[in-house]
Amino acid sequence: MSALPVLKTAAAWRWRVPVLLLSLCTLVPLGVLLPALFNPDPEIWAHLIDYLLPQLLANTAILLVGVGAGVLAIGVTLAWLVAVYEFPGRRFFNWALMLPLAMPAYVLGFSQLGLFDYTGPVQTLARALTGSSAWVPSVRSSGGVVLVLSLAFYPYVYLLARGAFATQGRRALEVGQSLGLSRAEGFWRVALPMARPWIMGGLMLALMETLADFGTVAVFNFDAFTSAIYKAWFSFFSLDTAKQLASMLVFIVFVLVVFEQRARGRRAYTANARGGQQPRIALAGAQGWAAAAWATLVLMMAFVLPFGQVLWWAYQGWAEEANAVLVDNALRSLMLSAMAALLVGAAALLLAYAVRRDGGGFNRLMSRVATLGYAVPGTVLAVGVFVPVAWLDNQLIALFGAWLPEGTGSILKGSLAVLLLAYVARFMAVGHAPVDAAMHRISRSQEEAARNLGLTGARLVARLHLPLLKGGLFTALLMVFVDVMKEMPITLMTRPFGWDTLAVRIFTLTSEGEWERAALPAVLLVLSGLLPVILLSREENKG
Repeated sequence: MSALPVLKTAAAWRWRVPVLLLSLCTLVPLGVLLPALFNPDPEIWAHLIDYLLPQLLANTAILLVGVGAGVLAIGVTLAWLVAVYEFPGRRFFNWALMLPLAMPAYVLGFSQLGLFDYTGPVQTLARALTGSSAWVPSVRSSGGVVLVLSLAFYPYVYLLARGAFATQGRRALEVGQSLGLSRAEGFWRVALPMARPWIMGGLMLALMETLADFGTVAVFNFDAFTSAIYKAWFSFFSLDTAKQLASMLVFIVFVLVVFEQRARGRRAYTANARGGQQPRIALAGAQGWAAAAWATLVLMMAFVLPFGQVLWWAYQGWAEEANAVLVDNALRSLMLSAMAALLVGAAALLLAYAVRRDGGGFNRLMSRVATLGYAVPGTVLAVGVFVPVAWLDNQLIALFGAWLPEGTGSILKGSLAVLLLAYVARFMAVGHAPVDAAMHRISRSQEEAARNLGLTGARLVARLHLPLLKGGLFTALLMVFVDVMKEMPITLMTRPFGWDTLAVRIFTLTSEGEWERAALPAVLLVLSGLLPVILLSREENKG
């Protein structure tokens, strides 16, 4: 009588254990950091309040408000124009406006500095034409950081809002006209509220990326939580201070997510199922050219001019920078990205399949937890991973010190295993989303039919699931590969000694003001992201 419940419990935990283990990749770092927020060290907090915290909070508010307004203004207007109207060049801008996703924000940052600084081409031209460049706004300012991050992250809002407007924008205008509203009033009072969930989703992604950004604020020497965490750990050698700052940044991220959820409330947003792509409204004459000019200006500022500047620098420094060191950096970037993509892809497949087999509340909750890492800045995850690894290192050395070489100070710290573990925690959401979406397209009837043909266990997965999941898996591997290629803070803070990647090389050179020397690795990074972005944009909307 007691054996049956035991067997049922064991069978249930067969799928719960792997999901729990994967969720621990995120739970452990957060579990290490959050107590630091509720158990503050008085001396550290006194120092933070006196010297760091006011400026960090003010700068964070500037970034969130400024970048939020910037990505909304750019992303929503461009999405509305491309989805609802026909104007010169619309088909080109439809996919080209996503190209900034291929350029890391820190590359955009140092290229914009090169363009608009005193010795750059813009101010040089201004002095040649007017005799002075004092009237050119300084890019080395909080406004400059906000502008760069807005240009880097507006595609998140543009992509999601474009999809919403494409299916209901024209219809929303017609509803507004039936109520006696003009086109402008129909946009503000009907179309915009209907697209709110998609716009807010893109805005949240942009704000999360803003909070997580490390390279851009470091290039501009703009004090933010991410750069302060790095300085506390590596410049002041105070891991406790880094933990306190990281815990506060996690709290800010949590507040941001809760605020968005409460703002959305229980309101439902639906679209007419019969409505696909609606006929576009032709913009003739000056209106059409004004729309094309706005799209051109954004694309030039966000991608064409910065990438052109980086290409020019790379061309000038090709002979000096194309050397064995760069080749080593590129090979390490490729190897780490490939290893991380394979690990995340396998983990995402296991997570999706485990929830498929046991879709109870525990597995669903833990699968959500396992994908929370993408909302946590890389500097925070680096600290959260390092602390328990350092503790485990000390325990292992204490237990096995007699068998270890004399002077051994670490076993796990600074190893590829720790770096890859941090990658899995950070990018699980990127890999899981396409795999899970593909898993949901496999019907229960398909599985039953396969079982009736004698397929079970691993044979069922190999013969049914993997072929049908091929597209989702490929997308997951591609996206994780590109994200890891561009990732900087985790790699910078947890890599093995001497393991510089392209991203780390860019950070090192730009920190020393060597923008021209950073150009060639930057070009390689941008090119690695161009093809996936183009394929994604063409797949999302082929109109």
